[in-house]
Amino acid sequence: MRNSVQAPSAVVMVRPHHFCSNPQTMRDNAYQTSSNDRDAKQQAYAEVSAAVRQLERHGVLVHLFEDEQQATPDSVFPNNWFSTHADGRVVIYPMFAENRRLEVRPDIIELLKAQYQVAEVVDYSGYVQQQLFLEGTGSLVIDHPNRLAFAAVSKRTSPALVRQLCQQLQLTPVIFNAFDQQGIAVYHTNVMMCVASHFVLICLQMVPEQQRSELLAYFQQSGREVIDVSYQQIQSFCANAIELTGSHGPLLALSETACNAFTAKQIQRMEQSVSLVPVQVPTIEAAGGSARCMIAGIHLPR
Repeated sequence: MRNSVQAPSAVVMVRPHHFCSNPQTMRDNAYQTSSNDRDAKQQAYAEVSAAVRQLERHGVLVHLFEDEQQATPDSVFPNNWFSTHADGRVVIYPMFAENRRLEVRPDIIELLKAQYQVAEVVDYSGYVQQQLFLEGTGSLVIDHPNRLAFAAVSKRTSPALVRQLCQQLQLTPVIFNAFDQQGIAVYHTNVMMCVASHFVLICLQMVPEQQRSELLAYFQQSGREVIDVSYQQIQSFCANAIELTGSHGPLLALSETACNAFTAKQIQRMEQSVSLVPVQVPTIEAAGGSARCMIAGIHLPR
């Protein structure tokens, strides 16, 4: 199975045993709803189990970890606390919500070291002491072949840390602003933007006009088609998707909610280069994240 630079063939996922909508992230996540549903734990557990089976059926290697802790309601979103890179580096990130800092797991790092070539673990988690935050591939949407890192500024995405990490990883930072219809900064870049090998999903309406042309120039240089999604489609997590490599080539993992919200034309444009693999995760989406947030891609060499 050949790993694409942009679309990894192996991922890490976490199955929560005590899932709930995290009260500590409610303040700045406009896509999150409060859930007092007693069945949410079982439903989230079942949704992750089904999503893993779906990805494995398509030939993606899933390293599945269990989370039996009660103190980590958002552990189902591991892409925020670590990222992996083709040069052998693993980065650990400083998380905004205090209970999310408890998600960092040495056993996941140990698995990566045992099965992949890890040259260095770069630990940024200490920056929380300076009130500086950066939340993995939630904050950074990376164009791996072109060495670009797109980042929308928010409480969870510090421009200073974006620049520092990009310098370390030899990426060019592309820092911009993005706001929802209420004028609130989008909490994570990967909610409104997805970079696949041949196209970009993005809500251009969220980006101030003067910054839009800069973004479009980057997409044009990389030869990617821009598929513009609406505010309403962002509410359905249409840009919270990730391109992976399966046994039959490239696929786009996204939620069923997102898949149902795309127009037929948008689907046709995406299907020119990927197969769509929808997963049913409505309980998890109530916590403010969707398919992309649940999947931490492994870009490390074997």
